[in-house]
Amino acid sequence: MEKDDMTDERRLPDVLKGANGNAIKTVEEWRGSRRPEILELFRTYVYGREPVGRPASQVFETVITPGTMNGAAVRKQVEIRFEGQGGTGKVRLLLFVPSEGKGPYPAFLFLNNRGVTEMDPERRDISMFWPAERIVARGYAAAALDLEDADPDVDEGHRNGVHGIFDEYDGERPKDAWATIAAWAWAARRAMDYLATDPDLDAGRIAVAGHSRGGKTALWAGALDERFALVVSNESGSTGAALSRGKRGETIQAINDRFPHWFNGHYKSFNGREEALPVDQHMLIAALAPRSVYVASAVQDEWADPASEFAALAEAAPVYRLHGYKGLAGAPFPAPESPLFGERMGYHLRSGGHDLTAYDWERFMDFADAGALK
Repeated sequence: MEKDDMTDERRLPDVLKGANGNAIKTVEEWRGSRRPEILELFRTYVYGREPVGRPASQVFETVITPGTMNGAAVRKQVEIRFEGQGGTGKVRLLLFVPSEGKGPYPAFLFLNNRGVTEMDPERRDISMFWPAERIVARGYAAAALDLEDADPDVDEGHRNGVHGIFDEYDGERPKDAWATIAAWAWAARRAMDYLATDPDLDAGRIAVAGHSRGGKTALWAGALDERFALVVSNESGSTGAALSRGKRGETIQAINDRFPHWFNGHYKSFNGREEALPVDQHMLIAALAPRSVYVASAVQDEWADPASEFAALAEAAPVYRLHGYKGLAGAPFPAPESPLFGERMGYHLRSGGHDLTAYDWERFMDFADAGALK
């Protein structure tokens, strides 16, 4: 695949120009005005507005089992419980902490979008989609949550899951009400609430990672929650890491038609009108600065569009430079299996199709080893 040649034609919103037309020239201006403005635009037009942060009722119930993974890890099964006007709910977090070495440990929080069979607590069914053993062997704690604990991945009018617990709307939901990706991101932040309290973990060295819809969720969760030191988005494509303007493969209309529950009501009005959207995904990546971000693509995943995923990183780089980091420093689009590790930014293109593999995880951890988490 050749380097994206459409960037100049995309007419992207200027990430360093405020809505008032003023240029953003300092970190203070970015943090004080432009970054909050960008998050508000994404709430309004894309992901929706969450009505609650950390619930006052939230509690953790933990079961600890030492000697798992043939003695290599301690297993912690955590139920994060909460309640709202619509009832009670819980999100289950599975965590393996290394038994060897010296803590507190950095950790990868994986947002699992393929069901609980991918995160077997007994480790009878081991999958490279979440290779917890490999993560632990590299000196990281391996945490995972099943996204559908927070909200079922079905178009049911946002009545179930955390929407049904916390929504307080009379009649029709507002166009900017939170949708499913936002509900999943909310759950990721509640998992971070627990991870930040675990004495075996280093709360300043927690990564959030996801694949496909989980990768979209990781980006939004990471943008909202600055406790995540590293955000990893694997093949997240449309309304994830890929630019919407000029995108090949899955468009805004295609994703809204197939998954109308993922994004808020306003987002549907931009079907076929990407150029009218006041944001694009480079702005979401920029909102992570100065924290680390890693984006991964696959050669055959044309629906996600690797060129647009890489271009979004390049277009977010000015904000990283504003913070004193070079990002990927103008690196060209790489060949497969030629990962790029820059200052606070990483990227790789893998051979094959839409999946999350051992190769991907090893590169995520290589990037973390290179300074993102260690």
